[in-house]
Amino acid sequence: MATKLPSPPRVGMVSLGCPKNLVDSERILTQLRADGYQMSPDYAGADVVLVNTCGFLDSAKEESLEAIGEAIAENGRVIVTGCMGKEAETIRARFPQVLAVTGAHQYEQVVEAVHAAAPASLSPYIDLIPDAGLKLTPRHYSYLKISEGCNHRCSFCIIPSLRGDLVSRRPDAILREAEKLVAAGTKELLVISQDTSAYGLDLRHASWPLKSGGEVRAHMTDLARELGRIAPWVRLHYVYPYPHVDNVIPLMAEGLVLPYLDIPFQHAAPSVLKRMKRPGNDAKVLSRIHAWRDICPDIAIRSTFVVGFPGETEADFQYLLDWLDEAQLDRVGAFRFEPVEGAAANLLPDHVPEELKEERYQRIMAKTAAISAAKLAAKIGRTFDVIIDAVDDEGGATGRSYADAPEIDGEVFLRDAGHVTVGDIVPVAIEDADEHDLYGVPVGA
Repeated sequence: MATKLPSPPRVGMVSLGCPKNLVDSERILTQLRADGYQMSPDYAGADVVLVNTCGFLDSAKEESLEAIGEAIAENGRVIVTGCMGKEAETIRARFPQVLAVTGAHQYEQVVEAVHAAAPASLSPYIDLIPDAGLKLTPRHYSYLKISEGCNHRCSFCIIPSLRGDLVSRRPDAILREAEKLVAAGTKELLVISQDTSAYGLDLRHASWPLKSGGEVRAHMTDLARELGRIAPWVRLHYVYPYPHVDNVIPLMAEGLVLPYLDIPFQHAAPSVLKRMKRPGNDAKVLSRIHAWRDICPDIAIRSTFVVGFPGETEADFQYLLDWLDEAQLDRVGAFRFEPVEGAAANLLPDHVPEELKEERYQRIMAKTAAISAAKLAAKIGRTFDVIIDAVDDEGGATGRSYADAPEIDGEVFLRDAGHVTVGDIVPVAIEDADEHDLYGVPVGA
């Protein structure tokens, strides 16, 4: 039976006050959209309504209170934020039914309140954020969406029917957002889309002028170069291996972009790729991976694979395992094929039995864990920059290297790190490793 995906929760927004409040509203909605929520243009269609208030003048406060009252009357499920949030007692006295009240710039608390009021069900089929549980983006790293939709028609995917064809954002708008995020404390930009390599195709790779002078082309390579001049770390996700991806590798070797590529290969066997309606030449991809490593030896490549796709034979699966031995990917995720309502793959013959899917899943995870363990062991004795995600009260800290995206890859566990703070990027000497993580000490500690 096909899996029917749940409809994402819908959020309404009433934004009052000055342009700074409007920017705050945009940031909140951007985060919620990344977390799987959709926006509602009216009260009736919203699962929860946000009211971003102004509290600068008495007249503005009264307008805010009226807006809260209207939202409660029309919808009933209301979260209040913004400048008037500091007067929570006044708001609750007049509207005791509000779900939560937060102050201005309290982005994390607002998003947490929405998550509590209308939880989102993440899905690996349609969500860019991993279902491992990204609930909130800390200040020091931010997701930067550069486009929406997808032009591919993979047989297992329903994203085009849900989100339409590729729609790229203007490059100057993306760069302005990146500058704002970095000014607000972001150290790492994680570039996301449904197909990052296709960025700008719908814009015919046109160029836009920059305020600082010059212009930027709507193209992945140009955008990556400009982002690398803005943020300390830039990480590229969902990169389909088009030929022009080769032009990004020198940027990694130069240090403008993190030497990290997230490429969803999905499979390696030609017959399976054909049924998936994914173009792919496994031998050519392998030669390109080797060429990338010649240019940038430390490049980390992560990917995801589907096991048990309809018609996948034991020979097909063994082909994938042999391909992984040759490719030596740094990070690999896999999931068992599941029919999703509306996907063309549901109609394919020769569906793989569930117990065989599970057996193949366990085999691919064991294979990739062994590869990962060997590659991480080779890093012992070397020094890498690490971005700090958490610190404890006992001198320990947890961070990530260039090879580790948050929530989906490994971590670096530090000792004698009492002097570091969250968001710092520090050199770390690697002392030990296991299948997925590294262990080390800050240089000079």
